[in-house]
Amino acid sequence: MKLSRKRIEDFQKLIFDWWEKNRRDLPWRRTYDPYHILISEVMLQQTQVSRVLPKYREFVTVFPTVMELAKATPADVLRVWRGMGYNRRALYLRKTAVSVIHDHKGRFPKIESELRKLPGLGMYTARALLVFAYKQDISMVDTNIRQIITHYFFGGKAQPTIVIAGVADQLVPKGKSWAWHQALMDFGSSELKKIHPPWADRNGKKKTSIPFKETNRYFRGKVIDRLRDGSYNEKLFTVELSGLFGKSPQFVAGIIDRLKNDGLVCISKSGIIRLPER
Repeated sequence: MKLSRKRIEDFQKLIFDWWEKNRRDLPWRRTYDPYHILISEVMLQQTQVSRVLPKYREFVTVFPTVMELAKATPADVLRVWRGMGYNRRALYLRKTAVSVIHDHKGRFPKIESELRKLPGLGMYTARALLVFAYKQDISMVDTNIRQIITHYFFGGKAQPTIVIAGVADQLVPKGKSWAWHQALMDFGSSELKKIHPPWADRNGKKKTSIPFKETNRYFRGKVIDRLRDGSYNEKLFTVELSGLFGKSPQFVAGIIDRLKNDGLVCISKSGIIRLPER
């Protein structure tokens, strides 16, 4: 879809005028350090800013540099990550830090294809680093930006990713990519609920979901939370959690087995379960 110059400029004005009065002051906007920006981007995935703010400050205090994070054990990182959920993201952050130190001499790449080779980095996160750390004039599309474009340019009708990306590319103001995407983020956070209710899916239909406390993610998180405080005999641990969860020992064993496969827990030959130390 080719946009006219007027339509592009009108939309840019709409967003920047709104942002002038409503911009947020966030700690990761006061730095161009790709390491700190990566932490914020990973933490913000599916997590509200209000929850991220205190954890971001804690994380960069404990691990102020990519070297400090690379030297930390997975268990160290998971303990600091307490309360964030999606614990695999913490391990990906550490693996990325190790890769940056060992494979890139401590410096983050400035090329998208190289960034995407880092553990856990997809197109969006790689582009976020290029925009927010290096001010490159490229587009980046997350869920909110997709919904903004869908609403304003397609009347709310869902479009293929390639179509959304094509519009996003045309909208980036030359030399202002950093400000443009910050403005879109703030606009999406504040205004999107008015144009796309949180109960609706990408097609505007009501989402169907099961209660969070019945999801595997909930139980996985509870297992990790217990292990942040120490190590246990696996069999006794399984029986204890079975009673606590109101689930069968087989169910708990299955959760533990998947956590082990994901590298989030380890079990010694003597049957002791703990967070991974390497």
